[in-house]
Amino acid sequence: MGLRGMRSKRELEDGLKRTHSCRILFSGLKYFGFLEIMEFLETSQGRLYIGVAVGLIAVGAAAYVMFSSKKPKVCLDPENFKEFKLVKKTQISHNVAKFKFALPTPTSVLGLPIGQHISCRGKDSQGEEVIKPYTPTTLDSDVGYFELVIKMYPQGRMSHHFREMHEGDSLAVKGPKGRFKYQPGQVRAFGMLAGGSGITPMFQVTRAILENPDDKTKVHLIYANVTYEDILLKEELDSLATNYPDRFKIYYVLNQPPEVWNGGVGFVSKEMIQTHCPAPATDIQILRCGPPPMNKAMAAHLEALGYAPEMQFQF
Repeated sequence: MGLRGMRSKRELEDGLKRTHSCRILFSGLKYFGFLEIMEFLETSQGRLYIGVAVGLIAVGAAAYVMFSSKKPKVCLDPENFKEFKLVKKTQISHNVAKFKFALPTPTSVLGLPIGQHISCRGKDSQGEEVIKPYTPTTLDSDVGYFELVIKMYPQGRMSHHFREMHEGDSLAVKGPKGRFKYQPGQVRAFGMLAGGSGITPMFQVTRAILENPDDKTKVHLIYANVTYEDILLKEELDSLATNYPDRFKIYYVLNQPPEVWNGGVGFVSKEMIQTHCPAPATDIQILRCGPPPMNKAMAAHLEALGYAPEMQFQF
């Protein structure tokens, strides 16, 4: 008679004892209480426990599937360009526009780490392919879409592509790209030196810091432009300064200011950095992003003021 046909504990014991190997197995099973467990599971109470256990496993599996399916889908691919549809184009000034691109689903996220950028591919006025990096002004907390604020220069090759884009067109994007890696609280304070469209990575990092209630990092931003009309994201920056007065300070600098102006005038100087940025220390970092001449001048100012190389980062 096989083990399957045995009905009682006694029959099972006798069957297991028939061979030397089975006697060894029987001793082990008895030691671990296996036979008693088998006997209990044949009772009505044991079958009830089995039913409850199966039910709990089913509920747990269903919950796992439900929550894992709700996990935001990351859209970026670092190796391949992917197409995203332009759903809204908002002209901000004669040469600046905000572009809103839809992600595949309403719960999708772009998947861009804080302070990093994407590569955008388009065609210039001659029909030749051009690729240029841009930093979205949105975060992964903005689900279902991402936005780019683009300043379009008359001779800019990628500027031509954005200028010609219409709602319904698609943009080829690849990423993430960049060396900057941010963890909440990695420094006590950031000083930021931005010029023109170099504000976009600063804005992205600043938003991420200020909108995280567990991040106590302070941000001191100096933002330089030629004219008042050239200031990008001014409404959003001023809103952050109003909503987080103890954590975010901004100082605007204009080369050609209007008649009534209470910000800085000319180019960003060493004195401005001393006044509006945190002093050199091991727990601070100065970020800079702007046109090459400005970046070069800022690097010289920072070195003269005693900021060590490890206290600086250039986007």
